[in-house]
Amino acid sequence: MLSCFTGEDRFCSTAAEVIDVALPHLEKAEDAIVSFGQGCEGEPLMQWRLLERCIRTLREKTGRGTINLNTNGSFPVRVKELCDAGLDSIRVTLNSPHPRYYKRYHRPRGYTFGNVIDSLIVAKEEGIFTSVNLLVFPGFTDRETELEGLIELIKRTRLDLIQMRNLNIDPDLYLDTIGAGEGIGVSKMIEILKKEFPSLQLGYFNRTKENFE
Repeated sequence: MLSCFTGEDRFCSTAAEVIDVALPHLEKAEDAIVSFGQGCEGEPLMQWRLLERCIRTLREKTGRGTINLNTNGSFPVRVKELCDAGLDSIRVTLNSPHPRYYKRYHRPRGYTFGNVIDSLIVAKEEGIFTSVNLLVFPGFTDRETELEGLIELIKRTRLDLIQMRNLNIDPDLYLDTIGAGEGIGVSKMIEILKKEFPSLQLGYFNRTKENFE
């Protein structure tokens, strides 16, 4: 993963440092995967030119392994550039397929929910494997309106994979922010998604190229 920190002790890895770590892993590891961005050290698209150089160099040296981007999907144009450089897959994090709920939780600055969707669409058009990191909160994620929105999002973006992760947050705080409601049950939601999209993958981890299909 790419490490970048801001503040008094500003630091960002150089391309050479990233390649020194990533290349041996791609060349030698079983089911090798390199991911830029893990959701806890900043948005990798803010360093997209660095990533582009790294990805292009890695792909010049080896076609082995999987290069993945974990992102908020804020800059679709930058996503396209990384796809052109040799990116294999992308994972975009969201808590809801509806802009109003997305904004209440993610509080985007400098980008819109539309940009997030466009990033998924662009990535798919560029031929790479696409997934969303769906932050699951039972009683909200499984509401009928949320499920309907998710179905429309899958159709629009032609999504390959939904990674489902528990949203670890104070439930009272979240419901105060999102609003009250009632779900149909996460198991029922999954059942409907499988029936509606037989080829859609559901899981927890990023996929390697060998498991894209």
